[in-house]
Amino acid sequence: MGKTLSGKVVVVTGGSRGLGREMVLAFAAAGADVVIASRKIEACAALAAEVRDQTGQRALAAQCNVGDWAQCGALVEAAYEEFGRVDVLVNNAGMSLLYPSLDQVSEAMFDKVIATNLKGTFRLSALIGARMAAAGGGSIINISSVEAVQPEPMAVPYAAAKAAVESLTVGLARTYGPAVRVNTIRCGPFDTDIAKSWPPQVREFMAGHTVLGRIGDPGDIVGAALFLASEASAFCTGSTLAIDGGFQ
Repeated sequence: MGKTLSGKVVVVTGGSRGLGREMVLAFAAAGADVVIASRKIEACAALAAEVRDQTGQRALAAQCNVGDWAQCGALVEAAYEEFGRVDVLVNNAGMSLLYPSLDQVSEAMFDKVIATNLKGTFRLSALIGARMAAAGGGSIINISSVEAVQPEPMAVPYAAAKAAVESLTVGLARTYGPAVRVNTIRCGPFDTDIAKSWPPQVREFMAGHTVLGRIGDPGDIVGAALFLASEASAFCTGSTLAIDGGFQ
């Protein structure tokens, strides 16, 4: 892998595991220094140590619940204090909650899903996007889901939040362009920690709904992430790139 991100600083939320972890490792291998943010600082610190050992790149572990306005601000300040710049922001933190029926979704559950998936993405993008624009450039990558366009009954609040994220991408691109590019990766089913709790029939259902006949390996997101983070996508903004195995 070439050093396509040499000298760059990348912030990844939800960065300590799953897709976030794969992107962090790929960005560092491509020459970037990384900020690894999640609610579990121990996991972030462990991955930061791994990055330093494997790549020699600088890595900052940062505890942040992206659904909290103040914690988003603190994450931004920590990143700029440590590195003086942010070139790429990956809004990867997300979550969905199980519920027996829609009428039993509590206000607290709904608010938590919206806060983690949408509120944090908005706030971090607004804060960092403004600084990127003032500095003359940057790339924001929002992580969405096929649920945004094919919502399942088991994930309606999550699907609504991800649909809003895709709309937000276009609005941010228009707000912070031409200096800052903002794009979405729309993910299909991936074999992450969440998938490990799926019953066998759910895994079979998900795989059966992809043209490629399988769910994604976490590393399958790396190519798209590197493309959108680098100058390879210099003429790409306000776009959604589906990495979903042809989910249908």
